[in-house]
Amino acid sequence: MGLEEQWDRIRDVVSRGKRSTGHFAIASVDSAGAPHVTPVGTVYLRDDCTGFYFDQYTRVLADNLDADPRVCLMAVDSGRMFWMRALVTGRFPAGPGVRLYGTAGPRRPAEPAELEQVRRSVRPALLSRGGRLLWGDFTHVRDLTFTDFRPVRYPVMMSHLWQGVP
Repeated sequence: MGLEEQWDRIRDVVSRGKRSTGHFAIASVDSAGAPHVTPVGTVYLRDDCTGFYFDQYTRVLADNLDADPRVCLMAVDSGRMFWMRALVTGRFPAGPGVRLYGTAGPRRPAEPAELEQVRRSVRPALLSRGGRLLWGDFTHVRDLTFTDFRPVRYPVMMSHLWQGVP
């Protein structure tokens, strides 16, 4: 099964990962070919195997993407109850994580709907001085287009999940 057929399941894993950790890992490649991983909390997925993230505080990631747009986004559900349930039952109730492979577009001004989406997700934090300093001035995004995925696997506890996915 391909990315499109699994997209709803992938979005569920990504959503749970964001709730449990507050961020994602985005991997890029620098000019020497070395990997670089950046934590980014403002990634949003759309319905069509694409997404975007707010390109703020990510200078090295931005420089890498300007030279080579390939990315890998990883989301992992690290919720205590999710893992406790899996450990007690010996079986994951859902996929524990996913890696999404694709490319990032050029930096562009955020659209009003994108700005509203990030404001909704950080609204409680904006009541604090630190929240306003960190998340009060987002202006630019990069679009993400995903072409492939790989689940995070623990085969002995998830043989019933991701059937038909290599």
